[in-house]
Amino acid sequence: MPELPEVETIARGVNARVRGDRIVEVWFGSHREPFKTPPARQAAGLRERPIVAVHRTGKHIVLELGGTSGDRAGAKSSPEKPDEIAAQWIVHLGMTGRLLVTTPDAPVAKHTHARLTLASGRELRFVDPRRFGRLEFRDLRKGSGFAGPGAEPLTIDAEPFAHLFHGRKLAIKAALLNQTLLAGVGNIYADESLFHAGIRPRRRSGQLTRAELEKLRGALRKVLEQAIRAGGSSVSDYVDAEGVRGFFQLEHCVYQRTGKPCRKCGNAIKRIVVAGRSTHYCAHCQR
Repeated sequence: MPELPEVETIARGVNARVRGDRIVEVWFGSHREPFKTPPARQAAGLRERPIVAVHRTGKHIVLELGGTSGDRAGAKSSPEKPDEIAAQWIVHLGMTGRLLVTTPDAPVAKHTHARLTLASGRELRFVDPRRFGRLEFRDLRKGSGFAGPGAEPLTIDAEPFAHLFHGRKLAIKAALLNQTLLAGVGNIYADESLFHAGIRPRRRSGQLTRAELEKLRGALRKVLEQAIRAGGSSVSDYVDAEGVRGFFQLEHCVYQRTGKPCRKCGNAIKRIVVAGRSTHYCAHCQR
């Protein structure tokens, strides 16, 4: 599943290519699984809307959309959502989803579920072979905007970060994967961050010292930022908005390196299962 760095990379790429463009036509496939909002309602809501901005919230990509001639006068206003934002299209990539900016003559992948034709002539396509991804439309005149379930790992401060884990009996690996605590962290970056922080994945999160938690917060932020700069980790189906694979998998220290020598000490990387997820760590470097 694409995690925070992959979703951030895609969101930035889509934003750079379609910001300021306008949706002129919408096509949706017949499979019902991807739609949190009925496709007919999404199509009607998306047509003729300008794309004001594209950004990531947790593991979701959010397209901020302007108003149409029929609803600009009634759009909600708030400090978080200026007057020009009247609606949102929210994309969750699921396990194998892709959000691609392409030309209309590009071959259409077999598992394409959405094609948004833009005024520039380009298309925005959602492709998802396993159909775990989700598409949602929100009219901000009628409801609130999308917010992630947990805290943002890239910007959370020391005190609220420590408070997330206070008194919890969960293994720290399981706590990092809990999206209601930290939005966007998945298996890859939980393993890598724990390695760089020197913390074993099965340790109880509530028993970590403030110093250890601060080291983990710094390691998590550093790993995520490095992965974003590398375009994410392509360990399965992930590609960016142009269909290009990421490179951070070449820098993984523990994830999917079972039996291989640790890049720091040379001991073999071990694999265990925590919270039902494959977990990789170095028994020498992580305490």
